[in-house]
Amino acid sequence: MVRVFITQPIPEGPLARLRAAATVELFPDASRVLPYDELLSAVARCDVLFCLLHDRVDGRIIDAAPSLRLIASSTIVPANIDVAAATRRRIPVTVIPNIVVETTADLQWGLLLGIARRIVESDKGLRLGLFPGSQSTYFIGGEVQGKTLGTIGLGAIGRAIARRARGFGMRVLYTKRTRLSPAEERELEITFTPLDELLAESDFVVVNASYHPGTHHLIAQPQLAGMKPTAYLINTARGPIVDEEALVEALRDRRIAGAALDVYEQEPRVHPGLLPLENVVLTPHIGSATRDTRGRIAAVVVDNILAFLRGDRPPNLCNPEIWG
Repeated sequence: MVRVFITQPIPEGPLARLRAAATVELFPDASRVLPYDELLSAVARCDVLFCLLHDRVDGRIIDAAPSLRLIASSTIVPANIDVAAATRRRIPVTVIPNIVVETTADLQWGLLLGIARRIVESDKGLRLGLFPGSQSTYFIGGEVQGKTLGTIGLGAIGRAIARRARGFGMRVLYTKRTRLSPAEERELEITFTPLDELLAESDFVVVNASYHPGTHHLIAQPQLAGMKPTAYLINTARGPIVDEEALVEALRDRRIAGAALDVYEQEPRVHPGLLPLENVVLTPHIGSATRDTRGRIAAVVVDNILAFLRGDRPPNLCNPEIWG
C-alpha cells in the first residue's frame, strides 16, 4: 500500500479518508514544527509527503526520498518547497486554493482590537490580581471606531479587512502597485494613498502585501518613523515584510503605540527583543487556525492525494508541465 507521511496532525475526517486509501504515518505533536532532521528521516520511507507551510522541503529532502512520488502541500504558494528539484524528478507538487481569506481577516481584526484595547495585557494583569477600576486610566488604549485604517496591499484579505473597517465607521486608505479603478474604489469605499502618506495618516497600519524581493523590509526604520506615535502596526501577511529589529526599537522607544504580529522574519524563531515588550501582541502564525478552515485545507490536500493515487491529474497541481 502507498505510504503517506504527514508532518503534523490533521482533522480526523480527512485523515480517515486518507487512511482508507493508504498507510499513513504522522508526526504526532501539533505544538511544534517537525524538526528538519526528523523530516529528512521520515521522507526516506514514504511515497507521498503531506507537508505544512513551515516544512522546508528543499533539494536535500527530495534527494533523501528515493520512493517519493508526490509532494502535497497545504499552502497556497509553495515558497518552502524546491519545486524545481521536484520537477527534475518528475514529482508532482500540489497546493491549495486561497480558502483562508475570511479566517485570516478575522484574526487580523482580532489582533487590531486586541492591541488597541490592551486586551492581552489587561488579561495578564487581572490574573495577577490587578483591578484598577472601571474608570481608571491604567489600561487606557486606542479608539477604533471612526479612526483611519491603512492597508498595505489590497488582495483578498485586504478587501476583507476594508469591509470589516466599514462596520466600525473607519476611513480606509490603501496602497498597492496597481491602483484600482474609480468604480472599484467607490464600491469598497477606500482611497488610494502613497505609502508615506498612508503611514502618516493612519491610526492602524495593516500589512496585506505579498512577499517578494520588492517587499522585503518594506516597513523598516524610515517607515516606522513616519507613523503617528499613537498608531499601531498589524502584520498577518509575511514576517520579512517588516524589519523586526527596527520594529523592536520603535516599540521600545514608544515611537509607535504598539504592534500585533502573527508572522515573523525567521519562523518559528521570534526576535527575542519582542518577547518582553508589553505593547505588542504575538501569536504563532495562526491565521487559518479555525476548525472549519483547517478542515477545508486538509480536505483539499487529501483530494489532491486521492486523485493522484487514482491516476488522475490532481486538481491543484503547481508544476503541470510534468503531467501527461
